[in-house]
Amino acid sequence: MDHLLDRTRHLGIQLPQPVGTRFFIGQLICHALFEYRGVIIDVDPVFQGSNEWYEEMAKSRPPKDRPWYQVLVDGSTTETYVAERNLQADWCLDPIVHPKVSLFFSGFDAGVYQSNKTIN
Repeated sequence: MDHLLDRTRHLGIQLPQPVGTRFFIGQLICHALFEYRGVIIDVDPVFQGSNEWYEEMAKSRPPKDRPWYQVLVDGSTTETYVAERNLQADWCLDPIVHPKVSLFFSGFDAGVYQSNKTIN
């Protein structure tokens, strides 16, 4: 991730990153187990889903006390909720194809999406 941060700083792009997380909103990622690409649209410092969802969907039992990310999956209409340990940075500079990208982001530059949200 340091390489990505250096590249974006060089281009003058400000990347908001919650304390204690490895990834940030607008960053391209790959799922380490399922090998899909995506873009992060939200970050939770700890798991925020229900116990029922966790028991049914999180088969590998990732830790609840670490960050979780909401992701738009490339080439589909799927949004998913993923534990940090299952993600890795995607070094491909190609944009994500998803119908909701424009709802969250205003642009794409140097492999990073710029958020529509205003940071106060």
